[in-house]
Amino acid sequence: MSHRHFFKTSFRWYRMYIRWIAYACLLFVVVSLWNLRKEQVSHIAVTKGRFDWSTATIHYPLSLTTTLPHDRPKPLRRIQHNFGRVSKTTADTQSQRRDVVRNDFSKCWKSYRRFAWMQDELLPLSATSKNNYGGWAATLIDSLDTLWIMGFKDEFKEAVRAVATLDFNDTPESSCNLFETTIRHLGGLLSAYDLSKEPALLAKAIELGDMLYMAFDTPSGLPPFWLDFEKAKIGLQVAGTHEPSAASGTLSMEFTRLTQLTHNPKYYDAISRVTSLMAQTQNQTKLPGLWPSYWDLANKDLTFDNTFTLGALADSLYEYLPKMYALLSGLDPLYEQMYKHAAATIKENLLFRPMVPDHDDILFSGTAWVDENNFRFNPEGQHLACFVGGMFGLGGKLFAIPEHVDLGLRLTNGCVWAYRAFEAGIMPEYFNMAVCDSLDGCAWDEERWRRELEADSHGYDGLPPGFTNARAPSYILRPEAIESVFLLYRMTGREELQEAAWEMFQSIQKATATDYCNAAIDDVNSSSPKQRDSMESFWLAETLKYFYLIFSPPDVIDLDEWVLNTEAHPLRIPK
Repeated sequence: MSHRHFFKTSFRWYRMYIRWIAYACLLFVVVSLWNLRKEQVSHIAVTKGRFDWSTATIHYPLSLTTTLPHDRPKPLRRIQHNFGRVSKTTADTQSQRRDVVRNDFSKCWKSYRRFAWMQDELLPLSATSKNNYGGWAATLIDSLDTLWIMGFKDEFKEAVRAVATLDFNDTPESSCNLFETTIRHLGGLLSAYDLSKEPALLAKAIELGDMLYMAFDTPSGLPPFWLDFEKAKIGLQVAGTHEPSAASGTLSMEFTRLTQLTHNPKYYDAISRVTSLMAQTQNQTKLPGLWPSYWDLANKDLTFDNTFTLGALADSLYEYLPKMYALLSGLDPLYEQMYKHAAATIKENLLFRPMVPDHDDILFSGTAWVDENNFRFNPEGQHLACFVGGMFGLGGKLFAIPEHVDLGLRLTNGCVWAYRAFEAGIMPEYFNMAVCDSLDGCAWDEERWRRELEADSHGYDGLPPGFTNARAPSYILRPEAIESVFLLYRMTGREELQEAAWEMFQSIQKATATDYCNAAIDDVNSSSPKQRDSMESFWLAETLKYFYLIFSPPDVIDLDEWVLNTEAHPLRIPK
């Protein structure tokens, strides 16, 4: 055989060998993708409800005036910190912490599965259950995305099969809380679908969305606090005249995402009625830039009330401003404008710096009342308002306002500081503090603090220095503090926030753990607080999820790809 023939033959075999390797690699990729798709899309059969709300008569039809922006999504400014490589020691530590959180979730889920399956809540002391959200398996639906994120895929599939059988018409209640059902159930279904692409979840989200859409079928076109099923069917439903502003102001993310996924414009059009009215009235309220705690939706009046807060009644209304900007990929400048106006007024009128012994650079948010030219301020902190740090951080990142990221850190550090201040290592529901005259701080004055402590009807000896009361010293497993700690960690990369999170988690576990799960407690200023037989679904949906995420690699729910609703359900940002 000639050398030329030998090399020609060898080269032909070599090309064939390479070709077969390429075919094998291609086959491997195809099989892997097919298996992944089988894992994600299992074609679970869906049981339809006995009443199809999509066919319900609309008694107050409005022309479809608002549709999703149709432009190409804008590239948003980077939100997440540019994390580098971490040492093996650090990675191992965070992995161990993550596993501890995951194990606690697993314990709770197994107890729910055993003692409260398909019910709204597990009672963590008696190992029984209760239904306070329509009996639509609130904890199950609220936990779907947590199951997926933590890698409980078998439990996730079992839960989806259960969800697929739910009938939202099957309830002993005559009405449902529009806000709670939207953020927990609709948000939970949409998030789990975005993560898994399981069609049954989107089918159920549409089924529920069509029911919740009927809340907007009122003479004013705005929703009531309670969706009354029978009144909605016969056209007797009306919006209220004294509704919490957060109730209707916190529907936008879920209704928007439902339109994005279904291409049905009616959901986005419905919530745009609220958004448009908010934009029209933002500078007409008694504290221009902010909306009050209560709205008259029957008469489209968002200005009559005189109470302004970032806590209960109004909280998530503000949270959704930068989040909606992100979910709409920056295509609606209205949310940026509303956020900037609100943030400026919040800084000027609602934020306060407490007088504390070590001069810590921390901030909290309080409540204001405005009567004509009379402005009164109450420096009352709320655990519920701890989300504000994350809100300022997100707004600062999205809109290139570094000062807002700094405010977000100071607010977040305030909540961490309050956790450390109390005996149980946990922050109370409501508390008051001695206040500095400006956000720049002031010297510690022990005599002044004691005078204010004695003058406060809820004050008592034994409170940490700086606090004048803890009028609601309970902790109900709330997520807002760890929410901001997680968000600011992902935005800034500050490792001390991870350490603070671990400290918070250990304190919460010590005070709230039961044989079955975790329980609310009565008094955070006690070394052995009494537990309550209560565990809201947000413990699994939010609190444990945020603790898990802060110890996870930064690509797990990357904040440049996902935006979380007020119940910590991640929704995918369209690209």
